[in-house]
Order: sequence, then structure tokens, then C-alpha cells
Amino acid sequence: MINVFLVDDHTIVRDGIKALLSGQDDIFILGEACNGRDLLSLLKSAKPDVILLDISLPDHSGIELCEIIRREYPGIHILFLSMFNSEEYIFNAIKAGAQGYLTKNISQSELLEAIRTVSHGHEYFSESISNIILKSYIKKAKDKEDENLNPENSLSKRELEILKLFAEGHSNPQIAEKLFISTRTVESHKNHIMQKLSLKSTVDLVKFAIKHQIIEL
Repeated sequence: MINVFLVDDHTIVRDGIKALLSGQDDIFILGEACNGRDLLSLLKSAKPDVILLDISLPDHSGIELCEIIRREYPGIHILFLSMFNSEEYIFNAIKAGAQGYLTKNISQSELLEAIRTVSHGHEYFSESISNIILKSYIKKAKDKEDENLNPENSLSKRELEILKLFAEGHSNPQIAEKLFISTRTVESHKNHIMQKLSLKSTVDLVKFAIKHQIIEL
């Protein structure tokens, strides 16, 4: 039997959830609360398996409550059920220790699946929430890739100097003469630059220099 606590400041929402969960042989509504104070008081004597928790409550934020519960009652699983689907709320809930996050427009079958999944210690995020998490991950990965490709982060001062001269059309001997180094050293620097930036040709090198405003057209 999965013992569930409902925490939402709207009676009609709690009544609706109870109606959706009624008749399930493996789910029992152990209690309900309309604010964080009542919830924390009830948890002193009753230990649910899963708490269905709203983000916005009159006296505490759901995030704050999640942190408290995960710290004081680590065996209780937190499943957020909220009208908010912003990236900030979702990631704050995950950081606080929530095992799942749902929006209030989900179906009965998905709510039941989420409760059962979370009660077994697994994570559950509705499809829309998973898409937000995935898009955020992809964006951060791309931003990190762009940061790594920033020549100021990946190239030495000398390499930046040589990259600029190459992109401006100077030959190896000309660069060697300007920088008072050997032609072989110039070629070596050029190879290192192209390896670091994953460039395959001098044309790519020039395009890179223009894109990153190392030279101007």
C-alpha cells in the first residue's frame, strides 16, 4: 500500500486529487494539508511514502518544504504537482531533492503512474517537464561548446597573434619575420591552432577568425 499525503492550499484541488485516487487498491490517502506548517506538524506522527506537493503555499514555498522533508525524513518521496512549468521552478525542485514533477493538467493514468514510480524510489517527470529539462540541457551544452571555442579561452597569446596574421593573409615566412621566429615554428603553431579549434583548412581558419571578430572585413 502506498500512503500518500496531499499538500495544496486549494480545497477543490485536493478534493479532485482524492477523487482521481479513489478506488485504487494500492494507494491510500493518509492525510492532507493546506499549508507547510500543518504538513510539518502532521509528519511528526504520520509518515507517508509519497507527498504530492504544490509549489506555491501560503506560509512556505514547496521548494523550502521539500528541502526540510528530504533532510528530516529522507525516506519520504516528494512529487511536485504544480501549475508552474518554468525551468527555474523545475530545476529548483530537483535541487531540493524532489523525485518527480508534474503539471496539474496531467491525466489520471499519468498521476497514478507517477505516484507508483516515485514510491519505488525512481524519478518521474511528465513529458512536458522532461522536454523542458532536455532543452535546457542541450542549450547549456551548446553554450559550453561555444565557450570552449572562444579563441581567448583555448589559444595562447602567441597563437592568437599568429591566427590573426594568418587570417589577414600573411604567409608563413612573413609571419616568421614579423614575430622573429622560424618558419617551422610558425607552421607548428598553425597546426596546434587548427587542432585546438577542430579546423581542417586555412579557409576554415579565416572563417573562424571572422566569426569571432579576430579580424574585420
